[in-house]
Amino acid sequence: MKGKFITFEGPEGSGKSTHSRQLADYLKRKGYRVVYLREPGGTKIGEKIRKILLDAKNDFLSSLAEMLLYMAARAQLVSEIIKPALKKGKVVICDRFLDSTLVYQGYGLKINMNLIKGIGRFVTQGITPDLTILLDLPVKKGLRHCGLKKDRIERRSYAYHMRVHHGYLKLAGLEPKRIKVVKIQKDKIATQKKIRELVEDVI
Repeated sequence: MKGKFITFEGPEGSGKSTHSRQLADYLKRKGYRVVYLREPGGTKIGEKIRKILLDAKNDFLSSLAEMLLYMAARAQLVSEIIKPALKKGKVVICDRFLDSTLVYQGYGLKINMNLIKGIGRFVTQGITPDLTILLDLPVKKGLRHCGLKKDRIERRSYAYHMRVHHGYLKLAGLEPKRIKVVKIQKDKIATQKKIRELVEDVI
């Protein structure tokens, strides 16, 4: 039995962490064996890399170094946790995955997309999500949700975050079977209900 791999994507402040955790808890209650992860992170090495990437003091980090650090954290997560869990038939839910790098470092920082895709295929060992939930929220609203203490990525220009938002919608248009766009509603319960319906169709 092969497990199922579900990822959550979206611009800053779109509620990925909240909704992905709620989904994981819901599936556990239904009796599924669930592994919940976040990117970058999820492993000891990954969490150390996360600190480097999100520390606002590291504003001198080059675009290429940033992209490769995200990939390094992902390579460790795939080898150490994702691949073994899927082999055991578990449901793996991950807050961000390769789409984030395509959008944030590709569309956002304008790094060559073919380069990102090539490295991405290598580090993910060919593993792609069965379903990607793309939480869609206007950029200004999302950035307001981030609060006053913003991390290194959240501090970037409005134009950068607009490129990220546009990139996500472009990816969704290219892969409509895998990437499902869920508009964030005022009622969190309604948003979560839509997410659960999409996930139940897959698992």
